[in-house]
Amino acid sequence: MSNEVILSKTYELLKETITTVNRFPRSFKFTLADRIQNILSNILEQLIEAFYTSKKFKLGILKKVNISLEQLRYYYRLAFELGLYNSTKYHLFAEKVNEIGRMTGGWIRSLR
Repeated sequence: MSNEVILSKTYELLKETITTVNRFPRSFKFTLADRIQNILSNILEQLIEAFYTSKKFKLGILKKVNISLEQLRYYYRLAFELGLYNSTKYHLFAEKVNEIGRMTGGWIRSLR
């Protein structure tokens, strides 16, 4: 699978996330919503950087992406447990993050 696919999937997740977190109550919009959105935006930026960086530097960037994905998982779970979206939306987010994680892991393995 091409590494361009991971960029596309992350971009689509970011779009979906933005529309969801924009519906959060005001009390969560500038804390949890911003945090989720920022982490996911950083993941997309890091993946773009890895895509265009020489092989020598890709591994370090992709390891940071893995850490950010784990952080994102916790924030999505927190938002769900606070009742900010339903279980269907949570499972959709979890599935997409896991898929991006698997793809990132595959990319890392291909570099070793």
